[in-house]
Amino acid sequence: MMVTETAVVRAKLLELAEPEYQKFASSLIPGVSNLLGVRIPELRKLAKGIANGDWRSYLQHAPGEYFEEVMLEGILIGHVKADPAEKLNYVAAFVPKIDNWSVCDTFCSGLKFTKTNKELVWDFLQPYLRSEEAYDIRFGVVMLLNYYIDETYIDRVLHILDRIRHEAYYVRMAVAWALSMCYVKLPATTMAYLQNSTVDDFTYNKALQKIIESTRVDSETRQRIRAMKRK
Repeated sequence: MMVTETAVVRAKLLELAEPEYQKFASSLIPGVSNLLGVRIPELRKLAKGIANGDWRSYLQHAPGEYFEEVMLEGILIGHVKADPAEKLNYVAAFVPKIDNWSVCDTFCSGLKFTKTNKELVWDFLQPYLRSEEAYDIRFGVVMLLNYYIDETYIDRVLHILDRIRHEAYYVRMAVAWALSMCYVKLPATTMAYLQNSTVDDFTYNKALQKIIESTRVDSETRQRIRAMKRK
């Protein structure tokens, strides 16, 4: 299906909307009131269809009245075939539209071109990680946890996570999630970091909780991590 006209896409979204799913999804994303109730797999199918057509025109005029329209735009950016510099222009234009964890995390998971352009994207992410805006930071942190937890980047990732200071719940939870993923993938390096971590107590304890909840951590390690909780 080649679809580029925004009106056609909106009609399709309205057709795909499920009232029951809308209620369920709304309960998971506090503060979002413009949700139609279209499931993510349906949005991915739509995005693939647009990516086969004049996607540049669609992105130029992409509406954002509904949650799903914003989500679709983010998914589409992940799907389009373009050189990395052009793709990053679209990413930069999209990030200010992120105003909830769901759009943020789905968008990041689709930016798989990062895997083959790691240094380029790393440099691109740095201003977001130093931003004062909650969802700029969450975007940066979720990108780190998706693509940069490896031997090459781990020290830099931990250094960045340690210096993030923001009161927003969704920033602190993203940092905690990232730290837990660091531990699961590179336990020795992350353990050394945790023993000298300067992140706030809430974030630190949430990171420990997420490590304990991981199915990839044995019971002996869980006990050790439990004992590290800050009172």
